Amino acid sequence: QVHLVESGGGLVQPGGSLRLSCATSGFTFSYYAMSWYRQAPGKERELVALIPSTGGTATYADPVKGRFTVSRDNAKNTVYLQMNSLKADDTAVYYCSATQLRQYWGQGTQVTVSS
Repeated sequence: QVHLVESGGGLVQPGGSLRLSCATSGFTFSYYAMSWYRQAPGKERELVALIPSTGGTATYADPVKGRFTVSRDNAKNTVYLQMNSLKADDTAVYYCSATQLRQYWGQGTQVTVSS
C-alpha cells in the first residue's frame, strides 16, 4: 500500500524558515519524480518544486525560486522542501506527490506564515 506522509508544517513568522519532509513507502521511490504542490484557500493547487528520480536539476515555480530548495534521500525514501524567507503568500497546505506512470499524493501539511 502506498503511503506519503508530510510533516514539518506549522506557524512561522514572515522571513522565517521551515523544512518539510515527506516519508514514503509502498513503491520504488528511486523510480519516481517527486514534487511539492501547495493549495491556498480559494485557489487551485499549484506546483511548487519538482526533483527528478535521478536527483538531478530541480525545477521551481517562479514565486519560490531562490527561497525554496527541494532535495531527496533515496536511501530513506524521503523528499524534503527547505523553505526560507517565508512570506504571507506562502501560506497554504503543502502536498508531496510521486509521479511516474501513476501519481500518488500525501495528505498535506499546513504552513501558515503570519506575524
